[in-house]
Amino acid sequence: MSLPSQARALHEAHPAVDLHADTLMWARWLGYDLLARHRPPLPRAALGGHVDLPRLREGGVGAVFFGLVSLPLRGAARAARAVDEQIDALEAAAAARPGELVLAHAAAEVEAANRSGAVAGLLGIEGAHALGGDLDRLEHFARRGVRYLGLAHFSANEACYPAKGVGRRDDAGLTPFGAELVARCEQRGVIVDLAHVNRAGFLDACRLATRPPIVSHTGVLGAHEHWRNIDAVQLRAVADRGGCIGIMFCPAFLGGPGIDRVVAHLRHIVDVCGEEAPALGSDWDGFIVPTPELCDASRLPRLTEALLGSGLGERAVGKILRGNALRVLRDCPVPDRAGS
Repeated sequence: MSLPSQARALHEAHPAVDLHADTLMWARWLGYDLLARHRPPLPRAALGGHVDLPRLREGGVGAVFFGLVSLPLRGAARAARAVDEQIDALEAAAAARPGELVLAHAAAEVEAANRSGAVAGLLGIEGAHALGGDLDRLEHFARRGVRYLGLAHFSANEACYPAKGVGRRDDAGLTPFGAELVARCEQRGVIVDLAHVNRAGFLDACRLATRPPIVSHTGVLGAHEHWRNIDAVQLRAVADRGGCIGIMFCPAFLGGPGIDRVVAHLRHIVDVCGEEAPALGSDWDGFIVPTPELCDASRLPRLTEALLGSGLGERAVGKILRGNALRVLRDCPVPDRAGS
């Protein structure tokens, strides 16, 4: 079997799960239609226009966690409203195409959607500033179907400090509220996402975790030196708790524009932690210029081809595409959906 057809067959058996795309931000700001086919509007696919339903299906993507983005400078109430509006946008899109796009919460719902030929959309908040230090807001978002919470984005908040951004403090770990937030997330079936969190807070959260955490979109220092990337100790801390790490498709963090750089970061996670840890976290539509070969969702089989060509077997590639992310979903059930 040639590599292109082998890659396509793998996507049919393992429809990919992307841990992070920021498309709903554009739907809220600019009325971007998730259901219509687009072309990236700027040269080299800069900034946005990377994801829509037709291209997700064309690229063999079975599920996407949509990052829910809000601006911290306008206050927690407005940030929370921005999150709710993005959830509204996904709910409206799913209602408009019920056989093609399904709002999912559990691994079983993702699998059912994919068996029926639909793409599953899931929800993850990018930054605990949207809570404003209020655990009732976490309860609200959990009831609306949010499945992960990123503890930080580019600013300090009541829970922790960012790896880079406003209020950065490299020596400070989680706050007492941050520790309480990790526990409450686990109680409510909300996965803790450690993307953008400073190293001290990252490792604190892993020490406290009793459920698998994730890093939804990152690079790794063992493949390229960059402030955004995480080291081997952090990788093992996530893997030791049963979590997974999504590699983004942004050349600035990967060390170059070639698809081989994405492969190098995924292979490094395999080398450090084994096959159970790596996953995909594209960061499509997240103010990035993606790797040219992965300039939109339709191109994802090119990465699968490259992973196979690097010597990884079909079992390992299937885990990267889908298996590891779904395992974490199963291991972090929503309390009233524990059987799903």
